[in-house]
Amino acid sequence: MTYVAFACRILLFGVFLLALAGKVRSRTAFASFARSITDLRLFSRKVSRAAAAAVIAGEVAVLLLLVPPRTAPLGLAAAVLLLLAFTAGIVVALRGGRRAPCRCFGASATPLGPLHVVRNLILAGTGAAGFAVMTALPAAGWPAHAGGGAVAAVAAIVAALLVARLDDLAALFRTGRPAPVAARPRAVHK
Repeated sequence: MTYVAFACRILLFGVFLLALAGKVRSRTAFASFARSITDLRLFSRKVSRAAAAAVIAGEVAVLLLLVPPRTAPLGLAAAVLLLLAFTAGIVVALRGGRRAPCRCFGASATPLGPLHVVRNLILAGTGAAGFAVMTALPAAGWPAHAGGGAVAAVAAIVAALLVARLDDLAALFRTGRPAPVAARPRAVHK
């Protein structure tokens, strides 16, 4: 069970790290992310900008909490709560007929849809499983054997990369073509 908790931590750490990096890699990336929240029309424009900053702060907190074994259960719980909040926002937007691009990991122009709800619920379930193991077995912070830990870590890293590229993978299987990527603003030369 130690390996399960370790894999859950690594998977969620990877997913949140990739999501954070995609949003803060540039001012343009953050602006696109903030605009996607505004486009969902869940909040006013001003509150949407604050919500974007709160998402960034929440993702940073999850990352910091997931690393030390003592705070990892709290990090897993925070990840679950954040993922459920994201899922609720997506569901409300979809029910209102709003399908803004998913900027969860940066540049994707794929509109939010049911796949994003399912993805977030699976990730939340992963966090809940890791939390349950770590609270039931307080010694589940680090794997007992390096080899088993390495296998769990590699599997979790591969899963995190697949989650981050889910829009592209889904588009590939739907149409045989990759998902659209948001156009980058062209530099204006004077």
